[in-house]
Amino acid sequence: MKKYTLILLITILIFGCNEQKEISSTNPENWTKRQVDISSKDSLEYGKSYLSIYSQIYSNSEHRTHNLTAMVSMRNTSDLDTIYLLKAEYFDTHGKLVRTYFNQPIYMAPMETTEIIIDEVDVEGGTGSNFLIEWKTPKNSPVPLFEGIMSSTKGQQGLSFSTQSKRIK
Repeated sequence: MKKYTLILLITILIFGCNEQKEISSTNPENWTKRQVDISSKDSLEYGKSYLSIYSQIYSNSEHRTHNLTAMVSMRNTSDLDTIYLLKAEYFDTHGKLVRTYFNQPIYMAPMETTEIIIDEVDVEGGTGSNFLIEWKTPKNSPVPLFEGIMSSTKGQQGLSFSTQSKRIK
């Protein structure tokens, strides 16, 4: 009996400590549900925004990093107009494309917010990751707001900070 109990405990320890790396965001199928054809809307104004994101930050020295959960908050600041996000691309510290979250136009209703979540275990972006987000809005509509919110908690301590996008086109 002791032999079987020992084998069971060892099995539980081996499989219980095997942490799976889970890379996720808002389910890509959700982006498909939000796709829209905007080819007939020729009066839309084009814009492109840059947003810095940190999936890791340095801790104690340049040789030790701390992983963070990052949220890209994409907000339609218009209370009247639907806007369209064309593409959201995620780049790492060295400027290499990590992934594209969507590259077909999706709509955002007035005052709507949607998010991209980069899990704490997803450190592909590194300490200097960033997003390029392309968008179109009706003429005279306010520019959308893109923010990065980074956070982490360990025990009773928490860390959080935010970044705001900069329009580059």
